[in-house]
Amino acid sequence: MKETEINTFEKVQTQLESLHSEISALTKKSQNDALNKFKLKFVNQALEEANVILGKEYKPFANYDKFDENDLPTNSDVTMILGQYLNCMEKLRADNIYQKLGSWYWRVNGKESYLRTSTPNKLKE
Repeated sequence: MKETEINTFEKVQTQLESLHSEISALTKKSQNDALNKFKLKFVNQALEEANVILGKEYKPFANYDKFDENDLPTNSDVTMILGQYLNCMEKLRADNIYQKLGSWYWRVNGKESYLRTSTPNKLKE
């Protein structure tokens, strides 16, 4: 990954995490209620950006790009899809980082860098 791609990745991953958290809270209250168009617009924008970052190799579903705004999805549908995207984003990140002296760093253009990142989620557990 290039440094500019890493910056975009981190922005989109943070947006997806925030959306997932917010919509998960809505799901706990009423999982079968439809997400409103205002929120769906931002979910779709984040998914479109994630699709570019993930490419064919990491995208969670080959034939899925975003939600249909004319057929509003339920809160639980959105939560499920965002969770899938977050897992695939984490897989991409884990494949592009390395550990050195107890800290984690991004590989930039396939080479070691000094851009720090957090421990991979699968090692946090």
